[in-house]
Amino acid sequence: MLIINAKIITWGLPNEIIEGVGIHINEGKIFEVGPSKMMLEKHPEDETLDAGGQYVMPGNICAHTHFYGAFARGMAIPGSPPKDFPEILKKLWWPLDKSLTEEDVRYSTLVSLVDAIKHGTTTLIDHHASPNALAGSLDAIAEEVDRSGLRAVLCYEVTDRDGEQKALAGIEENVRFINRCKDNSFANGRIAATFGLHASLTLSEKTLEKCRDLAPEGTGFHIHVAEHESDQNDSLKKSGLRVVDRLHRHKILGSRTIVAHAIHVDAREVGLLADTGTWVTHQPRSNMNNAVGAARVDSMMRAGVHMGLGNDGFANAMWEEWKTAYLLQKVVNRDPQRLQGNAVVEMAVYNNAELAGMFFDKRNIGRLEPGAVADLIFVDYYPTTPLTADNLPWHILFGFHESMITTTIVDGRVLMRDRKLLTLDEERITARSRELAEGVWERYRSFVPKE
Repeated sequence: MLIINAKIITWGLPNEIIEGVGIHINEGKIFEVGPSKMMLEKHPEDETLDAGGQYVMPGNICAHTHFYGAFARGMAIPGSPPKDFPEILKKLWWPLDKSLTEEDVRYSTLVSLVDAIKHGTTTLIDHHASPNALAGSLDAIAEEVDRSGLRAVLCYEVTDRDGEQKALAGIEENVRFINRCKDNSFANGRIAATFGLHASLTLSEKTLEKCRDLAPEGTGFHIHVAEHESDQNDSLKKSGLRVVDRLHRHKILGSRTIVAHAIHVDAREVGLLADTGTWVTHQPRSNMNNAVGAARVDSMMRAGVHMGLGNDGFANAMWEEWKTAYLLQKVVNRDPQRLQGNAVVEMAVYNNAELAGMFFDKRNIGRLEPGAVADLIFVDYYPTTPLTADNLPWHILFGFHESMITTTIVDGRVLMRDRKLLTLDEERITARSRELAEGVWERYRSFVPKE
């Protein structure tokens, strides 16, 4: 395929914006980039896709999400509103995950994937839970991701909150799926795996040891850390250690491990995260919604922590997450100099790309250059002020919007063209999801703790 008449944003180092470009795609990768006229002369037989002067750039990446939470949208929590994050877990998320059947898992995934394609998010790192539809749940999710054409990293969250047998089943699901994905050939290499853990506060010493012992060699972990003070209180009670220290003792940290949130960590914990090369993902919209506080993003980045950006199950409109991250640090610190636009780009573009690439056999993800995977989006943006490589972060923060995305391509395959989905039937998916949601909500009400 040959894309012509593109204004490309390369996200290279240094980043470049170049007009009138043709992009030759072959076997899922960007093969050649050059002036449109020259590329048409070199590849006259190729199918052409005319960008019509739109911006063409690498697709967005989400470093932490939850497909399984899709049916929470619009759902009423019975009784009085949760007063804090532990109550949100007990009254919302834990009853919801128990309510899912395998078909619910598939359709909550499909709803999220439709959202991702429409909003230009081409790679997602998911963290799944469905204790009453556990065995094979990662296969079900993977099949729908494969159908969509997107790229994803999957895991199952191991937890003790549903008993020892479910914890063991969660471990088995992770190990089985990691082994399935080991040769990096599943879905043409678009699906990868890691080992999921819920959070220190729902994991015993025994379960953590078992996870470490049974995790295949070279595997990292994906775990929530210090999202709320209760995680620290629980860890101190169980082990006499703060959460990050506890995970470090169990050899959970490392360069292939993702820690979500890390809001209530102290300086020593930040140092451990940096020293071990552990990834930390920031989810500002979720943190604000749950009133759990704001991670000290600037401080962690200055300390050398690898920071990425996720959405924690919010809409897969990652530019909204950019904007929220940018604004939240300013208001919580009462300092307009906090988390400048370039730092948001470092997290959301370069760090997220490095993290994603680690799971996909070191494929070059997140760049528009020869040799990179052809994961691209077209953006119909008309800047009313000059747009350059230097001021691009602020154009995205204050000008770009997901509604401007017209085309989404992953691995060289067009998933949406001129805002029309090509791999998923949105009308059918949303109709069936509405039907399924009623059953999920009914079962959910039976699992909510009585007041």
